[in-house]
Amino acid sequence: MNINWYPGHMKKTRELLQSSLKLVDIVIELLDSRIPISSKNPDIDKIVNNKPRVVVMNKSDLSSEAGNKAWEEYYKKQNVPVVFINAINNMGTEKIIKKINNVLEEKMKQKQKKGIKSTSVRAMIVGVPNVGKSTLINSLAGRKGAKTGNRPGVTKGKQWIKLKGDIELLDTPGILWPKFDDENVALKLAFTGAIRDEILDTETLALKLIEKLHSIDKSLIENRYDIETSEKTPLEIMESIAEKRMCILKGGEVDYTRVSNLILDEFRKGVMGRITLDYPQED
Repeated sequence: MNINWYPGHMKKTRELLQSSLKLVDIVIELLDSRIPISSKNPDIDKIVNNKPRVVVMNKSDLSSEAGNKAWEEYYKKQNVPVVFINAINNMGTEKIIKKINNVLEEKMKQKQKKGIKSTSVRAMIVGVPNVGKSTLINSLAGRKGAKTGNRPGVTKGKQWIKLKGDIELLDTPGILWPKFDDENVALKLAFTGAIRDEILDTETLALKLIEKLHSIDKSLIENRYDIETSEKTPLEIMESIAEKRMCILKGGEVDYTRVSNLILDEFRKGVMGRITLDYPQED
């Protein structure tokens, strides 16, 4: 399975991040809590360097409780502030403002001692496409300040947005890295929608997802679709799901495209259950 997506604007985004870093006091790194390793751009660490950072785990309502706890412990050991949220329903988003103020409390006091009148905090948010940056920004701002969409790459350029708590936030486009050295990382990004479905073989992707979920816990698929999966190949499991969900063409043929889209959509919406695909020990 060949996954290679690095549009021209990604290079420009990297340059944008590097040039904008000196303008901000802190960086908010937004990750998908289902795939914290796979949704972490390895280039971000090099770009951000020693700048203060808060890691925000979005979509934590879709990841398992065990997974969330494991990652909370991991970042605690790394001495990195972390917040778990669901940006769509504002769950936990208020904690981000408090965490930023806590991290920068000493720096703000030093500014005041030096007689610097402006005590506004300037932050920059970074993350891969479709991780929920625009939704989070709108939640923090209390208004629709950033464009959102269900397709990766909606945010095209940088924009400053005023947030609650006297914070100015620099939004930036989502950034991937030039190539995927690990196919598993690429697949997990594709499972969650960070890579456009149009450039992939959707049926193969759905089969890979079935294989992955079955290896984690076969009951995830069995309970959702009321089927038996023991001794079945991923293709046979897909065909069983198609029969259950009436994804059948005239003549009795399986509509593989329809059932593949159904499986991917239901995983992304969390209706199969709360699932974490990346754990700290894999890092």
